[in-house]
Amino acid sequence: MKRIGYLIDTITDIDNLYWAYWKAKRGKSQKPEVVAFGASLDANLQNLREEVVSGKVNVGEYHYFTIYDPKERQICAASFKERVLHHALMNVCHPFFEKQQIYDSYACRLEKGTYKALDRAKRFSAQYAYFAKLDVRKYFETLDHSILKNLLSQIFKDKQLLLILFQIIDSYENAPNKGIPIGNLTSQYFANHFLSKADHFVKETLKIKPYVRYMDDMILWGEDIALLKQKVKALQNYLETVLKCELKPVVMNKIEKGLPFLGYVIWKEKITLAKRSKTRFRQKLKRLDALLDAEKITQTEYQRKILPLLAFIQKASSFLFRKIVILPLEDSQKARTV
Repeated sequence: MKRIGYLIDTITDIDNLYWAYWKAKRGKSQKPEVVAFGASLDANLQNLREEVVSGKVNVGEYHYFTIYDPKERQICAASFKERVLHHALMNVCHPFFEKQQIYDSYACRLEKGTYKALDRAKRFSAQYAYFAKLDVRKYFETLDHSILKNLLSQIFKDKQLLLILFQIIDSYENAPNKGIPIGNLTSQYFANHFLSKADHFVKETLKIKPYVRYMDDMILWGEDIALLKQKVKALQNYLETVLKCELKPVVMNKIEKGLPFLGYVIWKEKITLAKRSKTRFRQKLKRLDALLDAEKITQTEYQRKILPLLAFIQKASSFLFRKIVILPLEDSQKARTV
């Protein structure tokens, strides 16, 4: 594989830095650190440019907070200047990461995403009798720095770019030489690329066509359960020995029992909501309703927040659930406007 050469001039081009700034501020333009950065925009972008050119970037100024949806996770938010840096890097590096991806990798990619992954998984589920689902335990927290750096060195030969990427990697540890922060744009690219090696192993060595990956959720299908077990064992061995990933217990079953994936359950003929997703939907709906009643959010904000929730449940065969949950909501909304 031919490695990519010098990219620093493109990364530090002033138009790219302005583009990175506008992408980083999207949806956050009123936050104090964003306002402060924008107040001296030219000077701040010039300073960032000089750091990148020198190869010594100021990274690691993280703010930590915890979320509990869908499970407890620590989010690591970089400073606004770092987020501009991340966008500047990935504006240019994106196509080279993209070239490493197989068709059936769906996380953090343009024109892919959750719903495309679901559609593909449903298609395979209609064709095969068995599935096997693999999932890495605490994936972001345990990703190996040395292996990641080696994988990046196989794409890029620009030493200055690699030095900056390595500084970003080294700016965070969950354990010695392990972990990347959930929340960084660069982390999404790093994590998705890390398992692309396993994707190619599945396709090129194991010769498996029915395969879908969404970040660290990997699903394989087959008609012969014994052969599927053999392939899964080979993939497990690759993940654990080559990429040093610790896996959760493999879920293997008949499709007729239902395949749990991305908050849904996939069957041969339909997609339904997972029980946990129904609970989370009700909880989010209740919180939004309470915020609206307390006038902590406007009707416009309420609608903006609820639309993706409705889209999520509408992806599934959920007519009865929507009838039970949504109709009382509509009645409540009508009562507010009276």
